[in-house]
Amino acid sequence: MDSDEAPPQVKGFVIITLPPPDNPSLGKTITAFTISTNTAGTIPQTQTQTRQQPQPHHNNNGPQDPLPPQQPESVPNPQVHLPPTVSRTFTFNPRKLLAFLGISLFALVLYGSVSSPIVQDLRDSEDDDKDDKPGSFLFPLYRKWRTPQKGLELKLGSFVDMDKGNLVSLIEDEVGDPKTNNLLAPNKKVDSSSILPVRGNVYPDGLYYTYILVGDPPKRYFLDVDTGSDLTWIQCDAPCISCAKGANALYKPTKDNILPSKDSLCMEVQRPQAGGYCQSCGQCDYEIQYADQSSSVGVLARDELHLVMENGSWTNLNLVFGCAYDQQGLLLSTLAKTDGILGLSRSRVSLPSQLARKGIIKNVVGHCLTIDGGGGYLFLGDNFVPQWGMAWVPMLSGLSMDFYHSEIMKMNYGSRSLRLGDPDSSVAPVIIDSGSSYTYFKPPTYSDLVASLEEVSGLGLIRDTSDLTLPICWKAESPIRYVKDVKHFFKTLTLQFGSTWWIVSTKLQIPPEGYLIISDKGNVCLGILDGSKVHNGSTIILGDISLRGKLVIYDNVKHKIGWQPSDCIRSRKFKSFRPFWGEGTL
Repeated sequence: MDSDEAPPQVKGFVIITLPPPDNPSLGKTITAFTISTNTAGTIPQTQTQTRQQPQPHHNNNGPQDPLPPQQPESVPNPQVHLPPTVSRTFTFNPRKLLAFLGISLFALVLYGSVSSPIVQDLRDSEDDDKDDKPGSFLFPLYRKWRTPQKGLELKLGSFVDMDKGNLVSLIEDEVGDPKTNNLLAPNKKVDSSSILPVRGNVYPDGLYYTYILVGDPPKRYFLDVDTGSDLTWIQCDAPCISCAKGANALYKPTKDNILPSKDSLCMEVQRPQAGGYCQSCGQCDYEIQYADQSSSVGVLARDELHLVMENGSWTNLNLVFGCAYDQQGLLLSTLAKTDGILGLSRSRVSLPSQLARKGIIKNVVGHCLTIDGGGGYLFLGDNFVPQWGMAWVPMLSGLSMDFYHSEIMKMNYGSRSLRLGDPDSSVAPVIIDSGSSYTYFKPPTYSDLVASLEEVSGLGLIRDTSDLTLPICWKAESPIRYVKDVKHFFKTLTLQFGSTWWIVSTKLQIPPEGYLIISDKGNVCLGILDGSKVHNGSTIILGDISLRGKLVIYDNVKHKIGWQPSDCIRSRKFKSFRPFWGEGTL
């Protein structure tokens, strides 16, 4: 090299490669290229530095938003040792040098276009995180003195005459651990409806149940779906005096969770109790007596409810519910698969009423129970109400403001009319109650139905008095497996609402599948029972057995009750949802 030759000119280029959007944990890559006009024949060298992004923190205990990948911090230019030589390709071929510069410029432009939306998404995620932060607490409680209530909540479960035995089958919980992070989308946008899976059957379980997520971190609880109950309650360790094993661990409250007696919902709950409302008490005690002679005692609590919305997003809000530490009666058996009761009545303290007052949903409840006993779904809000095909009847307020109550003008078994009560009775009140496994008729109506069913014995079925599953069972020559195998022996029940005239009335038809079950002995049994011990025998109660295979909607805004036939596999407006943990999507 001549001594007067100009010193080599060195150029440096840096290319920053972002990680793929679906895997930010790979980090970004910084690559430095160096070019010199020296005459040596070595190829350009590169130095690469990879910066790993902080790994998102996953909390499997609850449905909190996944932590967004943090924005890449500014990284100073790496200290690159420039080589004294560069490839002859760049020294002697200006076109290739310009091509390389063009490619580098294009990479920088591409980086700018990609990083802008990513940074915006990260900012949006950070803004979302500032909206709501669930918080919850717990505490040791004090047992209250029992005060009998003036009225009874309707829940009958699988209540038969107690002389007929306990019909509840104690079976092991088949549901695995929930994958709450799979159920709850990270988007916190509140939608106007929520849909929940339902599992259960009329026989042998005697209930349909769903789940809710409560607390921080959220914990799952399986609750009996009950449109005849006001208060949602969960078995709790306060400590617990009399609790069933339950499907999940007991709820554990702290002092901050307990509702003060001055709360308006405390007055709502204590109003029916003989002791009345206690404003000076330090906590809000309650006692519920059910029509099947069961009872639940506890205190009101408030904690975070995490609710899955229609579009897969989730919201959390403060829910007032019962912390139940003393259960008696049949409840101790039914709680083998559940942790409490989901109150869905018209009461101000019910779950849909609380959600409606907070503006989360409109006060509309709907459920659809599969006729084969597999389960179904439950929804809160009006987004799943069909625009056509529904039969609607008025929602009345005669018996109780809290029951879903209407009245019928006529009832037929096939073409044979059944009495609705006394000879002077032209109407009969009807309560629709998902908390009752079976249907209950007024004594005259039940008597007429049983008399009409005597013809079955002459058609090939024989009464089997040894089968105590239900009061009336029939056997065939060989064990019966499905109701459809013997449905031709029975006729459809028709309830007429609004008018005794067939043409202008609204009709609810209950086929044999809506009032028959198959017992463990292979007999077919009548799932309509004598209601003389329920509401003094003055009311017809339609329970789960007669609500299966129908979408049933309780519209508390327009004060009407509706139904339409459905397979209950999925909502027409909601094509896919996870029915229960680990079971995939429909």
